[in-house]
Amino acid sequence: MTGRPNARNDESDGSAGERDAGGGDPSDAGFRRELLARVRLADLLALAVVPATLVAVFALPESTRRSLAFAYAEPTVRTAFTAHYVHLDASHLAGNAAGYALLAGVGYALAVLAGYRRFFLVALATFLAAFPFVLSALNLAVPRNAIGFGFSGVNMALAGLLPLLLGVYARDRFFPEASVRTLPAAFFPLVGWMTLLAVPVSSGALDAPELAGLAGPAAAVAGLLLGLLYASSAGVRIRQAIREAVRAVVSNPGYGDLFAVGVALTVGYQIVGFPGNPTSADGVVNLYVHLLGFCLGFIGPFALLAAGAFEE
Repeated sequence: MTGRPNARNDESDGSAGERDAGGGDPSDAGFRRELLARVRLADLLALAVVPATLVAVFALPESTRRSLAFAYAEPTVRTAFTAHYVHLDASHLAGNAAGYALLAGVGYALAVLAGYRRFFLVALATFLAAFPFVLSALNLAVPRNAIGFGFSGVNMALAGLLPLLLGVYARDRFFPEASVRTLPAAFFPLVGWMTLLAVPVSSGALDAPELAGLAGPAAAVAGLLLGLLYASSAGVRIRQAIREAVRAVVSNPGYGDLFAVGVALTVGYQIVGFPGNPTSADGVVNLYVHLLGFCLGFIGPFALLAAGAFEE
């Protein structure tokens, strides 16, 4: 992707012509008007199909739902897909449905305001149709006699997409000279953050227990350093960029609030995806598939953005 000012996607409407490079009407009322003007009922109905499907599958008898789960010892193509839409208890379903509502809702708002509706919908369709097969197949790399189920892997792909949507939104609204090629600078620290959350629990199996507490912080520091190095190599001045981002958020009610919510969700959702204790009475949280979902949800769409696939 080139860094040309205010590069736009193929989405426009009457309200777009009233905006300038700084994002148009900076008021909160202006934000609400533009968001309502850009949201499409068909999109909202399409987004609502996912939780409706999850609830419909949950309404099936438990024996049927278990038959749709992915058995690692006896994998099938059918269950590789269906398992990601199966939940065996209401709390698991509610958690994943709420996570989807947050990630898809905030992501959609960022996308439509940045002019990247098509990018978001293509990514979402790919996550829903193709990622279940990919995630299930990659799960076979860790042999075990267990079953896998739940929508969290797809949710984590949406979490991986969110930094990209924040990037194109910030470029469109606040920093028209910015380039999405700098976005891996956010990816590396996020992976380090996820490792910090997950490793302290799983590291108990290390042969050197005294090093167990160092693995997570070391990965977090490495991710932060990689992000800073990448940003520096891309010509980004970190302190200046942070100051300008804070100033843009504060001075743009509505638009800045949405950006702040997106950043908080990007960082905070990892606490849900990588809980302090992944074991429970109902099973074990699959941290591996969560990490895969996040990384694939970022890397694939980023490659398309960087290649200019969604630019006019």
